[in-house]
Amino acid sequence: MEIFLAVLVMLGLIGVSNVVNRFLPMIPVPLIQIALGALVAMIPSGVHLELEPELFFVLFIAPLLYNDGKHTPRDELWRLRAPILLMAVGLVFVTVFAVGYAIHWMIPSIPLAAAFGLAAILSPTDAVAVSSLAGRLHLPKSLMRLLEGEALMNDASGLVAFKFAIAAAITGVFSLPKASFSFLEISVGGLLFGAVLAFLIIGLRKLLRRFGMEDVTIHMLIQLLTPFMLYLTAEHLGVSGILAAVAGGIVHAVEDDRSRTHSSYNQLSVSQLSTVSTNTWSVILFILNGLVFVILGLQIPDVSITVIRNPLLNNLQMFGYAAAIFAILLVLRFLWTLVFTRTGKGSSKSELPSLKILLMTSVSGVRGAVTLAGAFSIPLVLNDGTPFPERDLIIFLAAVVILLSLLSASLFLPLLARRKDAAQGQSLLEEAQVKVLTAAIQAVRYEATEENEAAVSSVIADYRQWIGQAESKKSPGKGTRLDKGTEIQLRLSALNTEREFARSQLDEGRITPEQADMFFRMLDQMEVLMANPARMWKAMLKLFFRRLKHPFARNAGLDRFAGKRKDLEAVRTLKLKSSEAALQSLLEQNGSSAHREERSAVISHYREVLERFNRVSAVTHRHDSTFHEQRKELHGFAIQAERNAVQAMYELGELSREAAGELRRRIKAREAVVLEQDEMA
Repeated sequence: MEIFLAVLVMLGLIGVSNVVNRFLPMIPVPLIQIALGALVAMIPSGVHLELEPELFFVLFIAPLLYNDGKHTPRDELWRLRAPILLMAVGLVFVTVFAVGYAIHWMIPSIPLAAAFGLAAILSPTDAVAVSSLAGRLHLPKSLMRLLEGEALMNDASGLVAFKFAIAAAITGVFSLPKASFSFLEISVGGLLFGAVLAFLIIGLRKLLRRFGMEDVTIHMLIQLLTPFMLYLTAEHLGVSGILAAVAGGIVHAVEDDRSRTHSSYNQLSVSQLSTVSTNTWSVILFILNGLVFVILGLQIPDVSITVIRNPLLNNLQMFGYAAAIFAILLVLRFLWTLVFTRTGKGSSKSELPSLKILLMTSVSGVRGAVTLAGAFSIPLVLNDGTPFPERDLIIFLAAVVILLSLLSASLFLPLLARRKDAAQGQSLLEEAQVKVLTAAIQAVRYEATEENEAAVSSVIADYRQWIGQAESKKSPGKGTRLDKGTEIQLRLSALNTEREFARSQLDEGRITPEQADMFFRMLDQMEVLMANPARMWKAMLKLFFRRLKHPFARNAGLDRFAGKRKDLEAVRTLKLKSSEAALQSLLEQNGSSAHREERSAVISHYREVLERFNRVSAVTHRHDSTFHEQRKELHGFAIQAERNAVQAMYELGELSREAAGELRRRIKAREAVVLEQDEMA
């Protein structure tokens, strides 16, 4: 029961951390999660969870690295193979020897072999932490790919070096040739075994399909079990489970790409599995990423108190040692990067990286939970039964270095991150917009059947028009940065013009009160979609009280009037005329120099609405009534696909927080347009 309650508390802390981050976006989520975990651990009768390293690696590291292997661009990994290997293998072993000797020199009570073990466990970087930090920054894409590739590989090399160092500390025996051969055997064996087992799992999934087992649930279960099977089986055979999980993820990514185009697959089942897989993994990864840092925070108070209360240790001196170790790691990482880039052995680029890129590469070497889990795996006693020398101090130093690396990256990366000029930022934003719209088209195509062919073509035509508009803004200098707040105010003002027009039509007896209520509720729904948080509650309350006038109305907007074609035709005509009135009002104000760009954007919106409305109305006469329902459903799929694409790019570090917010605002605007169109069709 205690473990169950602890898990519930940790899941709650993950949610709280993201809420706090909304109000304090300058503080990275990992730091908030660590702080919350530490705070809960310090509360009397709070959560005290003992970290079990083996369980931690299989439960957290295996699925996270498997997913990283699936989503890291393979062409980028191959292009950066030389610098990745130099950072993930070369730098790790240089760190072990250089930092190990430095630790033993500063703290003689830590034996040399144990110092090598601490240096080894401090060498791996944490891709999860780097991605979380990069989500709000403009890190160069090549740097992000290098950091991701390094983190995929250096966990294995660091843990292997740690294993041999601790074994030497326990037994007092160490053989460099034997250790080198074992490292190659464990690393290469892990990669090969992971690839082979992944192919066997893929073969099993194909065999199940041949037997007619297209159940998405079964195939999703196999996907979820795959990283654990890869890790556990590889570790049982004595090879690297981490590299096996990475290799398995890469192999499954290749197969997923092939299955989307191979004619032998049932495309409908493939698309359903892809949708379910994306949604399921997004939830799992969100939870696992959060738990990693919450658990890290839970360990820090106990680790610190053990050292702080030790009368034989000078607390200030211990913190100074941790800061010195971290400084050595930074300097060593900078010098290593400088040397291999200047000698030309680690980069295929003709231009040498700038000093700022070198500094960013150094600061981005964030340590994480893998380091602490490795430190906790140090045995309590040696072979002769005596306590492992300075075990508590080693764990304490590892924890402080982790915190220092996270804090330094949080402070200095925003200062070093490249600032894009407005034109370049606009171009990159439109490129992301095209990707989002393309994802929506792909989602609509996955839903295509013979019955909804006409509706699919209509929705895709809408999205192709939006893609054309985004493509026209990609070139620097062609886009103008608009004041979004002003644009929304103009849109809301135009909606008020439509309301006034409808009231005049009602007063003149041209429409009935029921038709006017239908129209006003549609405008209220659009206002809710467009309103900023400060106005949203007002808009939602207005919509709520309007619906109270019709307690038996269904939530689906105009569905309760489906049988009253006369009313629907009247409201459709009213919408056309009110849009023309709003457009005319905007055109009359267009002579003013104030907010001309924003007003032009709203004018373009109304012209597009009228054009699309007339086009769909023309198509309506050639299709039965199910056409509109199909369009409405497909637009729902498309809008959700857009949101999923934005979230995926944000999690991969391809979008900053501001860019993701802007794309989400555009999605809301498109949602208002399609709602307006589909309700009136």
